[in-house]
Amino acid sequence: MPLTYEVLAQDPKSKARTGLIQTAHGAIQTPIFMPVGTAGTVKAVQQRELKEDIKAEIILGNTYHLYLRPGADVLRQAGGLHKFMNWEKPILTDSGGFQAYSLSEIRKITEEGILFSSHIDGSKHLFTPENVVDMQRIIGSDIMMAFDECTPYPCAYDYAKKSLALTHRWLKRCMTHWAHTEPLYGHHQSLFPIVQGSTYHDLRRESATFVAELGAEGNAIGGLAVGEPAEQMYETVDLVTDILPKDKPRYLMGVGTPANLLEAIALGIDMFDCVMPTRNARNAYLFTTEGIVNIKNAKWKTDYSPIDAGLQNYASQNFSKAYLRHLVVSGEILAAQLASIHNLSFYLHLMREARQKITEGTFFAWKDAIIPMLMQKL
Repeated sequence: MPLTYEVLAQDPKSKARTGLIQTAHGAIQTPIFMPVGTAGTVKAVQQRELKEDIKAEIILGNTYHLYLRPGADVLRQAGGLHKFMNWEKPILTDSGGFQAYSLSEIRKITEEGILFSSHIDGSKHLFTPENVVDMQRIIGSDIMMAFDECTPYPCAYDYAKKSLALTHRWLKRCMTHWAHTEPLYGHHQSLFPIVQGSTYHDLRRESATFVAELGAEGNAIGGLAVGEPAEQMYETVDLVTDILPKDKPRYLMGVGTPANLLEAIALGIDMFDCVMPTRNARNAYLFTTEGIVNIKNAKWKTDYSPIDAGLQNYASQNFSKAYLRHLVVSGEILAAQLASIHNLSFYLHLMREARQKITEGTFFAWKDAIIPMLMQKL
């Protein structure tokens, strides 16, 4: 059964909408945030906590990292990533194209693909549009991403134009190979193309038009949140969502802060992922319903109030700021666990709130009112 998407409600003052994505592993309510499980695990969080406490509806894995460890053979013998990690809900996999940006010192880009030197042992590996599709077939993700190059910021126009042409040629190869291969585990796998073009409006228009004409089951916007000013990101998203089909989900890759998410929802984005909530959690920074907390600060040493009284989840309600600070300064592993569960719970809570406000028709005013509070440092 192919992936389907239905728009359920539309905000009257913005492009924000709620929707429902149906996949072989269950439904996804949008707008949605996807916790990042790069190597088959959301760092410091058990699958039971993801499902019951955080209430994640879909998580993300990474083809490059899963290819290196545990490897294709292990995943195939396990029956795919769902069975390997005991996660029965949907999974999306990034193709590895982002590593062209993040691992720029250990890769070489050619027409054929990207030659990586493994960050683990230095061994050489060639990623092509075809074998990236094959690897995602082995992973068994519900949503597969096309192979692309994520350009840096700033990026010279000539390089961005050349890179975009290569990404489009790779996309054609991905789509062809996807159409001529079959899922390995009996469930449908969608392939989402990715709009690139740096922050150049003409290149983004060209890419969005090219992608829209492919008629894929969903579409993504990549190459943002790589150092450009937030306003440039919003301008680019606004431009692209006007071109991408309205009856297909739109995924903004690698974004971002709570403010970024809400502003992008207003511009018509349905899906997000980012390492920020878990990475910040491991560094003692908490996103809360009242603002941003550096739990290392001495002011929390005798604060026995809940981590976040505004969140209805076990970790945020049943442990105090003082206790979490104690765990952090003591170097206890539980600190990373509780902080990660809390931050992800907050992000998913924010998505539920956004969906409710869109349904009520009050999203735009709510967004403008809540962003300053959410981003203040306590």
